Amino acid sequence: MSESSIEKKWYVVRAVSGQENKIKSYIETEISRLELGDYVDQVLVPTEKVIQIRKGKKVHKEKVYFPGYIMIQANLSGEIPHIIKSITNVIGFLGETKGGDPVPLRQSEVNRMLGKVDELSVEADSNVAIPFTKGETVKVIDGPFNGFDGTIENINEEKRKLEVMVKIFGRKTPLELSYMQVEKI
Repeated sequence: MSESSIEKKWYVVRAVSGQENKIKSYIETEISRLELGDYVDQVLVPTEKVIQIRKGKKVHKEKVYFPGYIMIQANLSGEIPHIIKSITNVIGFLGETKGGDPVPLRQSEVNRMLGKVDELSVEADSNVAIPFTKGETVKVIDGPFNGFDGTIENINEEKRKLEVMVKIFGRKTPLELSYMQVEKI
């Protein structure tokens, strides 16, 4: 069977919290050992980069965005759900009813989990004028800096992103945010 003829969807695997990355590598090892790579495209632990202050130093850390959840893009045919469920610390699939099939995520949910703004809304307003101007003050309404105010330094029209300078701990920090993550004050 060729790669392209196998339809894959995104599913969420429930796992023991705190073990996400370990479980992700178990799943990948098992899939390659059984040569099922054609059926499983990617295993993903959604993370966000956070800055922690340790002993007065900034430390960049990856923080798991949805503790206890691992996303997997796969075609769950035949034995595959069973193989994944039998991996240590995997609890099961999200959305499955007792004995039923795992339920795939909707595209909009996938986009949200992968940090993409719903493609439809981007398409729909791609020819609308940019709602922001350089130097304007905006409020961050989404993401780890929710609630902070910042000044727009730059506007990237193609990517529909803004570079917003936010004061964090008294220091100015540039953030790249999508239009949907800020609002006018």
